Amino acid sequence: MSKCESRCFLGSLRIVIGALALAAALNTPAGAASVPEKGIYLSGKNFHGIVPPCDWPSALARIQSRFASKEARFWDSDLRIVDFERVRQTAYRPWARDTVPRRFCSGRVLTSDGRRRTIHYSIIEDGGHIGVSWGVEWCVVGVDRNWAYNPGCKMARP
Repeated sequence: MSKCESRCFLGSLRIVIGALALAAALNTPAGAASVPEKGIYLSGKNFHGIVPPCDWPSALARIQSRFASKEARFWDSDLRIVDFERVRQTAYRPWARDTVPRRFCSGRVLTSDGRRRTIHYSIIEDGGHIGVSWGVEWCVVGVDRNWAYNPGCKMARP
């Protein structure tokens, strides 16, 4: 066997052994987070259950603003929410105890086309931008144009 053939064979052997080692490593089950990992990012459930009420002006203003923005940017529409009516809570933390706290709300909105429509929305603890503050998700029945909460905004309710 020449010097070149010997080196080629050893190189190929190293590649095969490396591939087998990688396959074995990827095939092992994932373990629990270590103490340093938990201390940095995985500290556990830190929810306090503090979620604004359904009629909180900042939440309603955020829905109005984002609704108008979505209509204008994606649907070439000037439809806006003009007013909120009969806003009420429908559920608070309806799922398992350790899930992200949400307050589910429903009501009626008056839109700029003069129609009254039902709205379902939730205010979510740590659901804002990069989890810093509360967030809000909403669906206006009849104006869920991309069917994100279909049918009839059912998926926006608890």
